[in-house]
Amino acid sequence: MAETSGRFASAIKEALLAGLLAAVLALPIIGLKTVDRGGRLIIDPQWTAVAWCIGIVILGRLLVALWRSRAGADVVKGPGRIALAFQAQGKWLGPLLIGFAAILPFMPFADRQIIDVGIVVLTYVMLAWGLNIVVGLAGLLDLGFVAFYAVGAYTVALFALHLDLGFWVALPLAGVFAALFGVLLGFPVLRLRGDYFAIVTLGFGEIIRIVLINWVEVTGGPQGLGNIPRPTLFGMPFARTAPPGVTPAHEFLGLEFNPVHRVIFFYYIILVLALLTAAIAIRLRRLPIGRAWEALRENDIAAQALGINRTNAKLAAFAIGAAIAGFAGSFFGTRQGFISPESFTFIESAIILAIVVLGGMGSLLGIVIATVLIIGLPELFRDLQEFRMLGFGAAMVLIMIWRPRGILSHREPTVRLGAKP
Repeated sequence: MAETSGRFASAIKEALLAGLLAAVLALPIIGLKTVDRGGRLIIDPQWTAVAWCIGIVILGRLLVALWRSRAGADVVKGPGRIALAFQAQGKWLGPLLIGFAAILPFMPFADRQIIDVGIVVLTYVMLAWGLNIVVGLAGLLDLGFVAFYAVGAYTVALFALHLDLGFWVALPLAGVFAALFGVLLGFPVLRLRGDYFAIVTLGFGEIIRIVLINWVEVTGGPQGLGNIPRPTLFGMPFARTAPPGVTPAHEFLGLEFNPVHRVIFFYYIILVLALLTAAIAIRLRRLPIGRAWEALRENDIAAQALGINRTNAKLAAFAIGAAIAGFAGSFFGTRQGFISPESFTFIESAIILAIVVLGGMGSLLGIVIATVLIIGLPELFRDLQEFRMLGFGAAMVLIMIWRPRGILSHREPTVRLGAKP
């Protein structure tokens, strides 16, 4: 482990040095641009282009250095050594990514588009972490996970429109209702296994979507529900004006009004929700229920013979995963301000499942990397609309050829039997 840490630290140093050299070269070449304003030539710094250049160089140099290293060569051969090196440094790599996510809105290159992409990525990270409990830990192939996402979104919308409840009050209710639907689905179908179980969950997702379309009196039908109130900061809205007696958030914070402030506020809401989801997932895996899930995933008959209550364990996995999807759905509804059944189709469940599989089932860090690749990059290259899905499909094929068990399929065991003190 010490040798692996040393090799990884050396790779980090090489990558940072390469990034520094790239900055020195990129600043005068692509970073300084002159524009003509009223007959005067003014230098307009291109910080976004420079940041992208530096980031690509650092990432590329890091991957090359890790590829050359011998970390884990006696355990994993070929390209798996990179994944093993990243996994071995997860104790500090996770906090590093959290720190980067925390300061992202204030980076020089972070405009509104970057922050919006960050919100979408974090939403899918949260959804994938929730599905990871069901698929990655409990081994239950759920193809209708988007149904719980829809339950959370419509719960917030209905409570806000009919009972005048704000986002912070409706948020826990969305999780409770989604968990209830998870139990209602899980209880009658847990006797099924494999493909039959997946088909039932797929049908459940479609049933929810059809109900949303046809129950016009409650859900608004195909037209959906609009005017969903946005989250507030202790009752203070992020708006230019506020109702009488209410102080706008920008005045309370001593800032000039800027629509980007609300986007940043949304970003930090979903970041906190995602981090809470990660903390819950890590804690659950270390508890007896998490070990029971992994035992059921490997061999449910043997696990039941050992005394594990298969029904209760699987119902708990369904309920917890559905509650996390409900929380994510409640945020989606209040951020959009409008929801409709078209936002909760089967393709959403397929994308979330693809993130879990590509990231490595059970690996939280791998899911983050897979989400950035599947969701983040297509969003950034939205201008290349006609080539997006072609690149998306090619990337998925290459990743599954390169890492058939996921980007980070190696995980440290929860318990080591016979380990020396």
